[in-house]
Amino acid sequence: MNSLRSYTFLAPVAFFVYVVSLVSPTFAATEMGIVTGGTKGTYIQIGYDISRLVKQEGIYLNVYPSNGSLDNIADVYERKDLQMGIVQSDVLASIHSSGDSELNKIAKQIKMIFPLYNEEVHILASRSIKSFADLEGKIVAIGSEGSGTALTASLLFEVAGVTPRETKYGDPKKALMLLRSEVIDAMIYISGYPVSLFSGIYTENLHLLSITNQRIAEHYVPSIIPAGTYNWQKEPINTFAVKAVLMSYNYDENHQNCKDVGEVARIIYKNEGWLKKNGHAKWEHVDLDAKLAGWEQYKCVSDAIQDLKKARQESPDDTTSVKNLLRKKISTTSN
Repeated sequence: MNSLRSYTFLAPVAFFVYVVSLVSPTFAATEMGIVTGGTKGTYIQIGYDISRLVKQEGIYLNVYPSNGSLDNIADVYERKDLQMGIVQSDVLASIHSSGDSELNKIAKQIKMIFPLYNEEVHILASRSIKSFADLEGKIVAIGSEGSGTALTASLLFEVAGVTPRETKYGDPKKALMLLRSEVIDAMIYISGYPVSLFSGIYTENLHLLSITNQRIAEHYVPSIIPAGTYNWQKEPINTFAVKAVLMSYNYDENHQNCKDVGEVARIIYKNEGWLKKNGHAKWEHVDLDAKLAGWEQYKCVSDAIQDLKKARQESPDDTTSVKNLLRKKISTTSN
């Protein structure tokens, strides 16, 4: 009888402890969101890498696909379930230079968490097109409307003084189909190589276009897509690149999202080696300490990593420091 009474008393207590454990901050996991890019692009793979890493620390980061950089800025600015996004570095500069007060207001609320990697301009074109200037009067697919690819493609045409007969918006997979059917003459796709969309495709009448236009060189970083990046690509391709940026909304420093974004940044910074080893190949080209013109690092991030950054500067990892030294030397020489 006593055991029955004890059970009757303890059962509600156990249930109460169980419920409290579910809602208690001690046990509750942090849930966040990051908006990336197309399902075949590099952005979404980078998002999944970050998600896998921070999950080990009890942060559940939902990874969302998107149409590209402009949509990502809008989503991070407006949506409560998204604290972070990945965008092209030239998108913010374009918004700032628009002269529109409303757009400038939005741009001021977008801050950099970290610079990531270079994104190469891929132009897949008919073999009859030999140079960027040959796109004059042609039909060119420039990515989905609102995407970073579309914005950068438009800027490339503007600075190079090239005017296609028609620029088509749309899904890159559809653009590839139209190109192979010779409905269009070329397609532009901006992403860090290797791009899965271009892997294993049959390209007898197509090639990656080398870009050496001097006007473009004044605005974008020269880059090379190495020979064999794609199994049908035998020669290295001269091109240009923009930087991918991990960004956030400029939450007030007392806002919980400020603390959460800072914690994600801290985990990334502390485990950069894990990402290089276990993540997408582009992590090997990431320098989290790099400066990026036109972008200001989010204070919630710089505050969160300041002790780690100081320790790294005082006692750098030999392997990492040698790699960074070589990259900087080669970059300086090539420029």
